[in-house]
Amino acid sequence: MIDRPQPYVDSARLPVPAGFGRGFVLASVFVCAACGLVYELELVAVASCLVGDSVTQASVVLSVMVFAMGVGSLLAKRLRCHAAAGFGYVEALLALVGGGSAIALYASFAWLGGARVALVVTSFAVGVLIGAEMPLLMTLIQRIRRQDAGGALADLFAADYVGALVGGLTFPFLLLPLAGELTGGLLTGVVNVLAGGLVVQWLFRHDLTARDRRRLLAANSCVLALLLAGTAFVGPFEQAAREAVYGGEVRVAVDTPRQELVLTGGAARSEWAAAGELRFYRDGRLALRGRHARDGHRAFVRPAMAGGPNARVLIIGGGDGLALREVLRSRGVRQVTVVEPDPGVVRLARHDPGLRALNGGALDDPRVRFVHADAFDWLRDRVRTDAARFDVIVSALPPPSASAELKLYSQEFYGLAARTLADEGRFALRAGAPGAGYGHNFWTVHATLRAVGLEPCPSAGDRDHLLARHAHPAPPTCPARKHPRLPPSTLMHPRYTH
Repeated sequence: MIDRPQPYVDSARLPVPAGFGRGFVLASVFVCAACGLVYELELVAVASCLVGDSVTQASVVLSVMVFAMGVGSLLAKRLRCHAAAGFGYVEALLALVGGGSAIALYASFAWLGGARVALVVTSFAVGVLIGAEMPLLMTLIQRIRRQDAGGALADLFAADYVGALVGGLTFPFLLLPLAGELTGGLLTGVVNVLAGGLVVQWLFRHDLTARDRRRLLAANSCVLALLLAGTAFVGPFEQAAREAVYGGEVRVAVDTPRQELVLTGGAARSEWAAAGELRFYRDGRLALRGRHARDGHRAFVRPAMAGGPNARVLIIGGGDGLALREVLRSRGVRQVTVVEPDPGVVRLARHDPGLRALNGGALDDPRVRFVHADAFDWLRDRVRTDAARFDVIVSALPPPSASAELKLYSQEFYGLAARTLADEGRFALRAGAPGAGYGHNFWTVHATLRAVGLEPCPSAGDRDHLLARHAHPAPPTCPARKHPRLPPSTLMHPRYTH
């Protein structure tokens, strides 16, 4: 596409020296880039929480946004003759759409039954507005002091990339811990609209007619008021969305730095009643369900505890205490180490009456030691230090899925577990049902365990669980059976765990 040559435009009348004005524009580029990356990361985080499979959600957001940025750059060409006003309106709209994107996704998930369409639409809209920024900023900075296009682009991109770095670090380490996803997005929009408004209303005010200034001021004021009002209603909105998703029995909702924990029903002893059954959700996914959870933990913990020595036990995950309860019921247990990365789960399981009724207060047993760390890193450090080995390892993680943390189902992780097992040790884990629809997951885990020198077989009475020992000698309780020849899963090939 070839444009007609643009007529020469006189330099802008600025209220400050040209050097200061140029620096102010570059500072606004820095701020707007930081806000843009926060919107992008926020969309990925919320979509991963609501839909699952973070790899897919990140791919959707990034690809749609990059395409939309190209569209926005082309559309911005029509605004170059009114660059100041165009930039002001683009930033106001970007602040509104980007700042409210997390709320839009939650609302779509809670009341429309899904968030995928809203994710694509929001990513496209944010991408178009971000893509429109750079051509308009290029026009504005050239009006301050004309220079070769290469030099101007270098300055703009330098400020843009540094701002993206700051935004990318601010989101996980500052906004999420202190404000949360919804409030953090709204506050980012406030910063965005202020940065864009100052550039236009103060620095380039002589480029606007009085009527344009009033309109732009009204638009910025409305967006700012909506964003600030939104921060005041985040709490009621979250409560309404939870009730729409989980029903009217939401009893506890806790946001930890790692995830959202929700408990429904099950106060006191009502978890035994079908209507008020206790359900525990982690980031919207059902983690346990009343007495059914207790039965499931009993099915794969007890065979491992009864198959040999059990003085030293390691539980991976299991901060809810149900696996721990079954472990402590076995005689001979002297020490149990529970590796749960989220201390919020342990606090909830220790103090909530419904969860405490299920775990029997096992978390207060003096034989139990809690480690709040990543299980992969903790096992790797333990192998390096050649620490004492465990008689039993119980993986209380859910069966492998696309939304799981894949490294905890990899050949490397199972290899670390095998190296921390005693000679007669057992490793109990969930692998998913070997039957209809889930056989690939089950037999992939089976093959991965064999690849690291462990001999797996289904736990007695429950084909969803595997009990693995060192391959020599093979456990006599494992029946000979044919199974598909699947390659073991590795960190380099996580698709095998899907």
